[in-house]
Amino acid sequence: MTGYAQARVERDGWLLRVNVRSLNHRFLDVHVRLPEGFESFEPQIRQLARDRLRRGHVEITLRVETVHGPAVRVNREIAGAYLHAVTELRREFALAPDDDLMPLLRLPGVVTAAGAAGGPLAEEDLERLGAQVKACAEEALDRLEEMRQAEGRSLADEMHRLVAGIGAATAEVEALAERSRPLYAQRLKSRIEELLGGAALDAARLAQEAALLAERADVSEELARLRSHVDQFGQLMSGSGEIGKKLDFLLQEMQREANTLLSKTPGLGQDGLAITDRGLHIKAEIERLKEQVQNVE
Repeated sequence: MTGYAQARVERDGWLLRVNVRSLNHRFLDVHVRLPEGFESFEPQIRQLARDRLRRGHVEITLRVETVHGPAVRVNREIAGAYLHAVTELRREFALAPDDDLMPLLRLPGVVTAAGAAGGPLAEEDLERLGAQVKACAEEALDRLEEMRQAEGRSLADEMHRLVAGIGAATAEVEALAERSRPLYAQRLKSRIEELLGGAALDAARLAQEAALLAERADVSEELARLRSHVDQFGQLMSGSGEIGKKLDFLLQEMQREANTLLSKTPGLGQDGLAITDRGLHIKAEIERLKEQVQNVE
């Protein structure tokens, strides 16, 4: 389920920010972005996400700053190395001297932004920061979960509406198919007689072939399974636990029944057109549900 949350912790001269963003995904896919020197916190942050989330593409970003410090930090060792290289190149190629140091300050690693944590941290600093990182990540994930729950309630209403529409369309197809059955049988008999052109044919064989063709056009089993899947979908939505993958499976089965229904289309004339229309509507609603189910854990 899509969502975004942020948490902020300031303590012992450090300012921590954790941003969490989640997008739809069939499985749980966690990406953690950390400042250089804080890589040791990645397993802890990943585990916190796994403890709370079951599905989604999740991006967690940690930002660490010092509350007090100089406006900028200049890494003189790196700057000196760049400057020495530039001086050697000027000497080698007889270039004119240039005292403008601004291009030097733009080179990677020379200047660290104001308040940013730079350089390796001592072990004791990392230990103290570990508890703060955990608290900040937990707060951000809690806020994300609150947002996802609020969105989930709205999503559940929409999914109930969609599945109810599938149930209603299924009932309409049942009524149309039942009304069309006698007409279809008469049409089939007339067509066979027309093809025979008055030739003699065993009555029992004729009845057998007609029954076989009628059975191939019968959609009662597909409609019964659709009704059953609609009921199961509603029961799962009313339950608890991890239901997202179960709903995925049910929708695949519903889509299979809808495809079979459309391939048979037992009705004739206006009834046949109406059955096809209802079948296409069922397929469209299933596709909408498939999109929504990606949000469900």
